This record gives sequence, C-alpha cells and structure tokens, in this order.
Amino acid sequence: MLIEGYDDGPLTAGEPLLDRPGFWSNHLLVLCGYGDRAERPDPEWFGDDGADADALSEVLFDPGHWPVFRVPAGTGPGAVVVYRNLAGDYGTDYLLTGPDGSGTRRIARWDADFTGAGLTWRELTGIADGHLSTTEPTEEAESPEPAEGVRDTASRLLLLLPLLTDPEVPEEASARVATALTEVGAPAYTASATADHLLAHLERRSRHDPAWASPLSGGRE
Repeated sequence: MLIEGYDDGPLTAGEPLLDRPGFWSNHLLVLCGYGDRAERPDPEWFGDDGADADALSEVLFDPGHWPVFRVPAGTGPGAVVVYRNLAGDYGTDYLLTGPDGSGTRRIARWDADFTGAGLTWRELTGIADGHLSTTEPTEEAESPEPAEGVRDTASRLLLLLPLLTDPEVPEEASARVATALTEVGAPAYTASATADHLLAHLERRSRHDPAWASPLSGGRE
C-alpha cells in the first residue's frame, strides 16, 4: 500500500480489523475521558472486554505494521486514518483525499492530544455518508467509483469521529452516534450514554473557529 508522505512506513490495510473484538474501544475509549463524570470508561461500553482490547492493541500498535483505514467517497473528499506506529512517535494521523484517493493531505493528528483543524459535524457526516462535495454537480458529470476501503456508514462515522471540532453539534448528533455504536456491536443499553460521553469530551476540547478556513476548502493543519 502506498500513501503520499508515508514512504517509510510499513502500511497495511486495516479494514479487516474493524470487525475484530476490541477495535472500537481502542479507537474511541480515550475520547470518553472522565471530565466531571465519576464513571470510569470501560471497553464494555463498546461491546468489548479488557482481554479483547489488550489483544487488539498489540495488533493496532505494532511498529512492524501501520494499519490504514480508507474512507472513500464517490464525490467530494474522502479520508484516511493511519495508525503511525513509529517507535517513540506513536500516534494516529487523519488525512483528506480526493474522490479517487489522490491528493492526500494530513489535517489532524492524535498523539497525547489532538492537534489540527478538525471538521464540523456537517463536514464529518458528509464524508461518512459519502456524498459531501465542495462543488455543485452537473448533469453531465459522472460520479467516480469509490476507491477501496470502508463502505459501512456507521464505521465511517466512528472512524472519523475524533476529527469533530464543532462547538455547536446539533441535538440529533447523540442519537446518530448511539445508532452507529450499536451497529458496530456496542450494547444497546450503553450506546446512548457512550455517545453522550464521546460528544461531551469532543465539545470540551473543541477548537474549531468559524473564521478558520475549513480543511475541505484548503485550510491546513
């Protein structure tokens, strides 16, 4: 697998890991935080147990393999999530791409904390749904076939959820995140609370400034 800017990384397709027990707790549990809540985040919120999470973390953070998760789109931008397992420099990179997977550009990264421009809720869900476009389509224009990658809308949304930097998330966001969580295997009885934890943390750390240029229109990390 080749991605511009990652010539030295042992990149490998990560999409098969999405169905492995322990993936979603590894990817999202850190976003639940504590904040002013007494309840400690737990892998069970995502339908995992501690052993699942520990076992998959050894795969996700293996320096010999950097899992890559591609979120293609038929029109408008797609995205790529790269687990950057460089010894001494572990982190997760979030990239935007063109509809055909070209023009890769990093917009954010997660190391000990989040840095980058991030996306609004509308931009995030637009990419997850695969229909966000920065230009108006014409009748003659044909939508390119999506590149290889994640097709499931729920997985697409949750993969990119750490990019959310919107201080005004709409009321329906919690229900949509909760639905996505149940679709990837989280228990129905924890999904709503988990969605609230995730969004509360993201809103607290939000740094999105309406005056900034969106990454979708050329703004940079």
